[in-house]
This record gives sequence, C-alpha cells and structure tokens, in this order.
Amino acid sequence: METQADFPRLLQAFFTDHLMRRQQASPNTIAAQRDTFRLLIGFAQQQLRKPPSGLSVSDLSPSFLGSFLDHLEKIRGNTARTRNVRLASLRSFFRYIAATEPALCGLAQRVLAIPNKRWKRRQVDFLSREEVEALLAAPDRATWIGCRDHALLVVAVQTGLRVSELVGLKWQDVCLLNGARIKCFGKGRKERCTPLRRDAVAALQSLLRRCDGAPSSAVFPNARGGNLSRDAIEYLVAKYAARAAQSCPSLRHKRVSPHVLRHTTAMDLLQHGVDRTVIALWLGHESVNTTDVYIHADMDLKERALARTTPHDVKEGRYKPPETLLAFLQSL
Repeated sequence: METQADFPRLLQAFFTDHLMRRQQASPNTIAAQRDTFRLLIGFAQQQLRKPPSGLSVSDLSPSFLGSFLDHLEKIRGNTARTRNVRLASLRSFFRYIAATEPALCGLAQRVLAIPNKRWKRRQVDFLSREEVEALLAAPDRATWIGCRDHALLVVAVQTGLRVSELVGLKWQDVCLLNGARIKCFGKGRKERCTPLRRDAVAALQSLLRRCDGAPSSAVFPNARGGNLSRDAIEYLVAKYAARAAQSCPSLRHKRVSPHVLRHTTAMDLLQHGVDRTVIALWLGHESVNTTDVYIHADMDLKERALARTTPHDVKEGRYKPPETLLAFLQSL
C-alpha cells in the first residue's frame, strides 16, 4: 500500500468525509482544526523543505510533532493551554488514520501517546459593578457605531454569550416583546435561551431603530452589513475598556476581553445567590463542575465563610444569660 505521499489525501478525507459528513462538526470545530494544520504545514515546509503536496504521514513522527508543539510555545508565544488544544487536533487526525489506514497504526499509537502539558490554572478575571458601569458608559450612543457597541456590551455582560455566539446572532434569534430573550446555539450545537433585562431590551430596541432589522441580518453588523469578526469584537471591547479606565482607574490594571465579560456575568449571578447549576445552564457549560472556578474567585463568598468561624485567640464557652433573665424564668 502506498503510504509515502498520502498526507494530502488523508487530510482532505479527514475534513470532508470524517468531520463534515460523518461527525457534522460545527464551523468553529472545523476552523480550529484547519488552523492547526495550516500551522503544521507551514512548520513542515520550513523544517523539511517539502511542499505540502510532498508531505507524507511518516514525516509526522512524534519527535517532529513535539518540535512543532515547542515551536508554538517558544516562537509563536502560545500558552501551554493553546498547545494542548493543537495537540488535541492532531490526535483527532491520527485517530482517524488509525481507523482507516492499518499500516499506519503504529505511528498513530505513538502520536496518540504524546502527553498534554500541564499548565497553571489562574483565577478568572471579572469586572466589578463600578467597572461594568464605566465600560457601558464609554461608547458614544449618539452615533450608529456607538449605539451598536453599547448594545453589544450590554448583551455580553448580561447574557454571558461567547464571542462566536455574539458574532452569529441574528435578529430572528431575538425577542423583545413580553418574555424578552435571546436564542443561540452554543458548543456542541446546543440551543439555549437567555432572558433579557429591561436595560438590554432598551439597548437592542435603540439599535433596531437604526438598522433594517431583517430577520436574517446580523444584530451587531459591521460597516458593510455583515457579521463582525471575532477580532473586531476583541478590539472594540479593549478600546472601550481603555476609554473607561479614564474614569475608573481600576480598569488600568485589567485586561478586559469578551471572555472576561462572560466571567463577569457568572460572578454577578453567583454573588446574587444563583445556584451553580443554573449558572451552568445560563452559560451553556457542558458540566456543572465548570462553574467551580467562579466559586474559587469569589472573595466575598470566602469572606462570608470566614466570618462564620471562630478566631483562634478567642476561648470557646457556653452562653450565660444575665441573672435577671434567670430570675424571670424561675418565677414562671
């Protein structure tokens, strides 16, 4: 069996037959896999001096892939967590190879044995109420762009939608009547509905008056009427955070991103006593345990727990009522 120049054929079949046809993977999953292999092919061209059409699966040895993963961290500046995501994409490809090309099972098994790299789990960043108010006040709502950006920030802070969910939001997914809500498809193509407060409804109604409001049009369009990109949303959030830092100095020490706004939603729900099961459903988490990171980050919750404990330098004892109370009870 020919296995030397089989990489282009197998990679194309992996995307078209396995991911798209059989697994019906989401566009985000396909994009993540695509980016991994674009980086890998570029690295292979530099290191092996071969064109993409001349690569073979045997070129992708565990040592070569280890060098590629190190390149992502040391040269491209990726975190260990991103490195593990790229490794997961490679594993998915080699699991497909093991199932379709028996002659390559040995190589596939060695690649699948590459371990993940451990990484430090930091506490999540989130904004306080004062910082949120400063951020929402930053856009100039007298302009169309400012009105759009204000509505986007309000919806992001209140609903906790992911960037991909904000990008793909259509007016047909928004209900501004009684029981106002937003419908979206999250990870794993799971549909969920998130209720809207009056401030979010007012912001979206103001934006709707400035747009055509066609059901299939984007809620947060770019200047040409298409969807905003992920990078555009990242940019505008950072821009308004820098502007808001002029009136709220604490923002100068925080890196504000769309995902930080998602964390802010979760922390606001937690601090108002919402059960973590509801928070997981609200944010579209796969597991309730994912919300544990917010409990670890909530200092107010920890301080309330600390207030219930007894200091070490205080002697324990039983309550002794005043003598007048004892006299009253004895007289009964």
